[in-house]
Amino acid sequence: MVRTSRESLSGEIEVAETLLGGVDEGGKRGRGTSKEIVVIALEIKPPKGFGRIRMRHVPDASAESLESFVRETIAPDSIVCTDGWKGYNGFSNGYKHQQIILSYSDDPAHVAMPGVHRIASLLKRWLLGTHQGAFSTEHLQAYLEEFTFRFNRRTSSSRGQLFRRLLEQAVSTQPVTQADTLHGYHRKPAKIGKQTGGAK
Repeated sequence: MVRTSRESLSGEIEVAETLLGGVDEGGKRGRGTSKEIVVIALEIKPPKGFGRIRMRHVPDASAESLESFVRETIAPDSIVCTDGWKGYNGFSNGYKHQQIILSYSDDPAHVAMPGVHRIASLLKRWLLGTHQGAFSTEHLQAYLEEFTFRFNRRTSSSRGQLFRRLLEQAVSTQPVTQADTLHGYHRKPAKIGKQTGGAK
């Protein structure tokens, strides 16, 4: 479901992370949690429209992980809107970076940055409804790519055409092994083998 030549997001982009996983009683909250971290980028189409999305399962909310995602998915000179997390401070070169410091705002996060929080809610609802909330961490990136494929084609008037595009992509893509799909985007497996490449 991923075209190797797909275009980068552009224009005004909201970027934020969401957490996926079960409820841990008494555990850490926020970015320090043991839950899976997914970073989301969404094109904003004024006045209230949404464009395309990209999502990535990242090992942590470090500057290295977040900057890599931004530079690989968003075109230079775009306006990138984030919260005040320090992990977003390193990619200002080449982008117009707008930070919304939520602690300084009277608005809650879903009001200050409504787009990515709407996508996060839809993703969790889809995982809960379609997959009963269960997913394999090793294959989480593949789930994200399926959701991205569906969301970015949500306005298509022909469902048959979408299936045809999938078939065209399948025959034009090199064979993908199970190892290719593990962890996605150079995630390090937990002592189950060597580091693998990104999902095709």
